[in-house]
Amino acid sequence: MKNTILVAGATGDLGSRICKQLLKQGVGVKVLVRKESDEAKVNELRELGAEVVTTDYNDEAALISACNGISCVVSVLAGLHDVVVLAQSQLLKAAVQAGVPRFIPSDFCTDFTELKPGDNRNFDLRKEFQLLLEASDIQATSVFNGAFAHVLQYGIPLLDTKNKTIAYYTDKLDWKIAFTTIDDTAAFTASAALDDAAPRFLRIASFQVSANDLAALSARVFGEGFHLKDQGSLEQFAGYITHVRSEHPQGEHQLYPQWQQMQYLYSMFAAHHTALDNDRYPGMKWTTAEEILMELKAQAQS
Repeated sequence: MKNTILVAGATGDLGSRICKQLLKQGVGVKVLVRKESDEAKVNELRELGAEVVTTDYNDEAALISACNGISCVVSVLAGLHDVVVLAQSQLLKAAVQAGVPRFIPSDFCTDFTELKPGDNRNFDLRKEFQLLLEASDIQATSVFNGAFAHVLQYGIPLLDTKNKTIAYYTDKLDWKIAFTTIDDTAAFTASAALDDAAPRFLRIASFQVSANDLAALSARVFGEGFHLKDQGSLEQFAGYITHVRSEHPQGEHQLYPQWQQMQYLYSMFAAHHTALDNDRYPGMKWTTAEEILMELKAQAQS
């Protein structure tokens, strides 16, 4: 079968980069967009050579038609239950009915198979979809990239460049956290979409660093070592998150409420990759932690 990849969520940052990686390789790309999608982003994809299909995820016939002749569906859909579970399951059903052999779900995150229910609301939605995916007659591959490296630019407690601190949790000083840039994730995912032998799970990281590693790197890059801060136990942190969540019920209808951001930090210290699949596709050049910190330094000086 000639490779034609269908990308859902193609106007998002990761989705658009996956499309560009595929198009650079001369692969046929079809993108699903909604009527309300950003017109400029849609036009950019069209000008790059992607076939644009505007559809509603409730239109079963249109979704099946869009999936006809597709070798792999790549979902980069982001949202809450209505998107990650409902819309994505509608896309999955259409892919199966159209005879698409492979499906890559929107699982670009920490390896949630190592987390308990309730540890991360947004990951629980992916777990719910995973049950539907595993019951379907289609070959699936999830790409777990850990955390996106750009979160280090947000002044999160793990690396607070303003206060020159690095947070960790008791007994987790040397816990390796996986970070992957969006570009590296896109390049690897494009290769996975073309890999008919790809396994159920692929785990990648541009780099893996601990709090101790970040302390050493910050000293080398910034000329001064950041102060290591023990935040207490993960159990205490989990309890605090539960309290904050109960105090802000409106966050249940938001994608990234404060308590959800805390859950992402918790997940970084609760699950990590013990082995990587970085070498599966030769030619990948992975971004280093030092390169990311050098970017942070340049931003601080600009």
